[in-house]
Amino acid sequence: MYGVMAEFDSVQALVDASKQAVTAGYTVMEAYSPIPIEELNDIIHKKRTTLSRFVLMGGLSGMAAGFTLQYWASVIEYPMNIGGRPYATWPAFVIPSYELTILFSALTAAIGMFALNGLPQPYHPVFNVERFSMASSDKFFLVIETTDPRFDHGATTRFLSDQGAKGVYDVAA
Repeated sequence: MYGVMAEFDSVQALVDASKQAVTAGYTVMEAYSPIPIEELNDIIHKKRTTLSRFVLMGGLSGMAAGFTLQYWASVIEYPMNIGGRPYATWPAFVIPSYELTILFSALTAAIGMFALNGLPQPYHPVFNVERFSMASSDKFFLVIETTDPRFDHGATTRFLSDQGAKGVYDVAA
Protein backbone atom coordinates (compact mmCIF):
# COMPACT_ATOMS: atom_id res chain seq x y z
CA MET A 1 0.00 0.00 0.00
CA TYR A 2 1.28 3.45 -0.96
CA GLY A 3 -1.15 5.61 1.01
CA VAL A 4 -4.66 7.01 1.31
CA MET A 5 -6.07 9.49 -1.21
CA ALA A 6 -8.87 11.99 -0.59
CA GLU A 7 -10.82 13.72 -3.37
CA PHE A 8 -12.03 17.32 -3.04
CA ASP A 9 -14.19 19.51 -5.27
CA SER A 10 -12.54 22.90 -4.69
CA VAL A 11 -9.21 24.56 -4.16
CA GLN A 12 -10.28 25.89 -0.79
CA ALA A 13 -11.32 22.44 0.43
CA LEU A 14 -7.92 21.02 -0.56
CA VAL A 15 -6.03 23.89 1.11
CA ASP A 16 -8.10 23.56 4.29
CA ALA A 17 -7.59 19.78 4.40
CA SER A 18 -3.85 20.24 3.87
CA LYS A 19 -3.67 22.73 6.74
CA GLN A 20 -5.61 20.37 8.99
CA ALA A 21 -3.33 17.45 8.03
CA VAL A 22 -0.23 19.44 8.93
CA THR A 23 -1.86 20.54 12.18
CA ALA A 24 -2.73 16.90 12.93
CA GLY A 25 0.96 15.99 12.56
CA TYR A 26 1.10 14.43 9.09
CA THR A 27 4.33 15.24 7.30
CA VAL A 28 4.62 12.93 4.26
CA MET A 29 1.83 13.95 1.89
CA GLU A 30 1.31 15.30 -1.60
CA ALA A 31 -1.45 17.30 -3.26
CA TYR A 32 -2.53 17.02 -6.89
CA SER A 33 -4.62 19.58 -8.75
CA PRO A 34 -5.36 20.69 -12.32
CA ILE A 35 -4.10 24.21 -11.56
CA PRO A 36 -1.11 25.52 -9.59
CA ILE A 37 -1.95 26.42 -5.99
CA GLU A 38 0.75 28.59 -4.45
CA GLU A 39 -0.54 28.18 -0.90
CA LEU A 40 0.19 24.45 -0.97
CA ASN A 41 3.92 25.04 -1.36
CA ASP A 42 3.98 26.86 1.97
CA ILE A 43 1.73 24.30 3.66
CA ILE A 44 3.05 20.95 2.42
CA HIS A 45 6.59 21.61 1.19
CA LYS A 46 8.28 23.46 4.02
CA LYS A 47 11.76 22.05 3.50
CA ARG A 48 14.05 23.95 1.18
CA THR A 49 15.69 22.36 -1.81
CA THR A 50 19.39 21.61 -1.93
CA LEU A 51 19.53 22.36 -5.66
CA SER A 52 20.88 25.88 -5.10
CA ARG A 53 23.87 24.47 -3.21
CA PHE A 54 24.54 22.00 -6.01
CA VAL A 55 24.37 24.78 -8.61
CA LEU A 56 26.79 26.92 -6.58
CA MET A 57 29.22 24.02 -6.31
CA GLY A 58 28.87 23.32 -10.03
CA GLY A 59 29.58 26.97 -10.85
CA LEU A 60 32.63 27.11 -8.61
CA SER A 61 33.87 23.87 -10.16
CA GLY A 62 33.44 25.36 -13.63
CA MET A 63 35.34 28.47 -12.66
CA ALA A 64 38.17 26.43 -11.15
CA ALA A 65 38.26 24.11 -14.18
CA GLY A 66 38.42 27.04 -16.59
CA PHE A 67 41.17 28.82 -14.71
CA THR A 68 43.15 25.59 -14.17
CA LEU A 69 42.92 24.59 -17.82
CA GLN A 70 44.16 27.98 -18.99
CA TYR A 71 46.91 28.10 -16.38
CA TRP A 72 48.09 24.61 -17.34
CA ALA A 73 48.14 25.46 -21.05
CA SER A 74 49.73 28.92 -20.71
CA VAL A 75 52.22 28.35 -17.90
CA ILE A 76 53.05 24.65 -17.62
CA GLU A 77 52.56 22.89 -20.92
CA TYR A 78 53.13 25.55 -23.58
CA PRO A 79 54.60 28.77 -22.14
CA MET A 80 55.19 31.56 -24.65
CA ASN A 81 57.09 34.72 -23.79
CA ILE A 82 55.40 37.39 -25.89
CA GLY A 83 56.66 40.91 -25.35
CA GLY A 84 57.89 40.14 -21.82
CA ARG A 85 54.35 39.59 -20.49
CA PRO A 86 53.87 37.16 -17.61
CA TYR A 87 52.74 33.62 -18.42
CA ALA A 88 49.89 33.59 -15.89
CA THR A 89 48.00 36.77 -16.68
CA TRP A 90 44.74 36.36 -14.80
CA PRO A 91 42.75 39.12 -16.59
CA ALA A 92 42.96 37.05 -19.79
CA PHE A 93 41.65 34.03 -17.90
CA VAL A 94 38.47 35.74 -16.59
CA ILE A 95 36.18 35.46 -19.64
CA PRO A 96 36.71 31.74 -20.40
CA SER A 97 36.49 30.94 -16.67
CA TYR A 98 33.22 32.89 -16.47
CA GLU A 99 31.81 31.00 -19.45
CA LEU A 100 32.68 27.64 -17.87
CA THR A 101 31.07 28.84 -14.63
CA ILE A 102 27.81 29.44 -16.51
CA LEU A 103 28.06 26.14 -18.39
CA PHE A 104 28.73 24.03 -15.30
CA SER A 105 26.00 25.85 -13.33
CA ALA A 106 23.41 25.29 -16.04
CA LEU A 107 24.29 21.61 -16.48
CA THR A 108 24.26 21.07 -12.72
CA ALA A 109 20.85 22.77 -12.45
CA ALA A 110 19.33 20.69 -15.24
CA ILE A 111 20.76 17.35 -14.10
CA GLY A 112 20.14 18.15 -10.43
CA MET A 113 16.52 19.08 -11.08
CA PHE A 114 15.88 15.76 -12.79
CA ALA A 115 17.70 13.80 -10.08
CA LEU A 116 16.10 15.56 -7.09
CA ASN A 117 12.62 15.37 -8.63
CA GLY A 118 13.04 11.65 -9.22
CA LEU A 119 12.58 12.01 -12.96
CA PRO A 120 11.94 10.32 -15.26
CA GLN A 121 9.09 8.60 -13.47
CA PRO A 122 6.84 6.86 -16.00
CA TYR A 123 4.81 5.14 -13.26
CA HIS A 124 3.43 6.40 -9.97
CA PRO A 125 1.14 4.49 -7.59
CA VAL A 126 -1.53 7.23 -7.63
CA PHE A 127 -2.36 6.18 -11.21
CA ASN A 128 -3.82 2.97 -9.74
CA VAL A 129 -6.83 4.93 -8.40
CA GLU A 130 -9.44 5.21 -11.15
CA ARG A 131 -10.77 8.62 -10.01
CA PHE A 132 -7.29 10.14 -10.20
CA SER A 133 -7.77 10.74 -13.92
CA MET A 134 -9.97 13.68 -12.87
CA ALA A 135 -6.90 15.42 -11.33
CA SER A 136 -6.11 16.90 -14.72
CA SER A 137 -9.58 18.37 -15.25
CA ASP A 138 -11.59 19.47 -12.22
CA LYS A 139 -10.84 17.48 -9.04
CA PHE A 140 -8.29 18.02 -6.28
CA PHE A 141 -6.55 15.22 -4.40
CA LEU A 142 -4.54 14.90 -1.20
CA VAL A 143 -2.48 11.75 -0.59
CA ILE A 144 -1.05 10.84 2.80
CA GLU A 145 1.65 8.23 2.31
CA THR A 146 2.25 5.14 4.43
CA THR A 147 5.82 6.29 5.11
CA ASP A 148 4.44 9.05 7.32
CA PRO A 149 5.29 8.24 10.96
CA ARG A 150 1.75 9.15 12.06
CA PHE A 151 0.07 7.01 9.37
CA ASP A 152 -2.53 4.52 10.59
CA HIS A 153 -4.83 3.25 7.86
CA GLY A 154 -8.10 3.48 9.79
CA ALA A 155 -7.31 6.75 11.56
CA THR A 156 -5.99 8.41 8.41
CA THR A 157 -9.02 7.32 6.39
CA ARG A 158 -11.36 8.71 9.06
CA PHE A 159 -9.33 11.91 9.28
CA LEU A 160 -9.58 12.53 5.53
CA SER A 161 -13.31 11.73 5.53
CA ASP A 162 -13.84 14.23 8.34
CA GLN A 163 -12.17 16.94 6.23
CA GLY A 164 -15.08 16.90 3.79
CA ALA A 165 -13.58 14.63 1.17
CA LYS A 166 -15.98 13.49 -1.56
CA GLY A 167 -14.22 10.15 -1.60
CA VAL A 168 -11.36 8.42 0.19
CA TYR A 169 -9.44 5.74 -1.69
CA ASP A 170 -6.63 3.34 -0.89
CA VAL A 171 -3.62 3.74 -3.14
CA ALA A 172 -2.03 0.41 -3.96
CA ALA A 173 1.70 0.31 -4.54
